Amino acid sequence: MIKKSKFKDLVIINNTSFKDKRGYFKELLKEKKLKKRFPFLVMSFSKKNVIRGLHLQKKNSQGKFISVIKGKIFDVVVDLRKNSKTYGKYLSTILSEKNSKSIFIPPGFAHGFCALSKENYVVYSCTKYRDEKSEIGIKFNDQDLKINWPIKKPIISTKDKNNISLREFKKT
Repeated sequence: MIKKSKFKDLVIINNTSFKDKRGYFKELLKEKKLKKRFPFLVMSFSKKNVIRGLHLQKKNSQGKFISVIKGKIFDVVVDLRKNSKTYGKYLSTILSEKNSKSIFIPPGFAHGFCALSKENYVVYSCTKYRDEKSEIGIKFNDQDLKINWPIKKPIISTKDKNNISLREFKKT
C-alpha cells in the first residue's frame, strides 16, 4: 500500500510480507507501482547511534527507494527543491525490518538517518548513478531545520561533520 505525504511525490510504502513457520518473504519494490527505474542499488551497514547524512547530489539528483532489511532507523528527508511549497521542511519516519515500511524520496531531497538498533542494514535503490563530484551534505543538527533526533551522542563521519548549513546551501 502506498501512502502519500505532505511532500509532492514523496511516499511511504507499507510492504507486503508473507510469513509462515520458516520465516518470511517480503516484497520491497515494484517499479510498475512507482513508475520509476532504479539502475543503481547500494546497501549500508550502521551500528547503533550512527547518523548518516543529510546527503544529496546537487546535479544529477537521485530519487531513492529506502528499505531496512535488518534493524530500525529514524529516517529523515529535507525538501531542497527550489520551487517547492515545502522547501526547507523535513519529514521523519521510522523504517524497520519489523514494520515493513519503505520510503520513496524524489530527486531534490536531502536524506539521512539515525541507526536505532545494534545492527542496521539499509538498502537504497537509486534512480541515477552516484555522481561523486555533485555530492553535498547538510548538517544533521542544522539550527534552522531543528530535527529532533532520538539520540544524544551520535556517531558522525568526518565527511558529515564538514557538511554545510541550510543557509549556506540556499546560497549555492
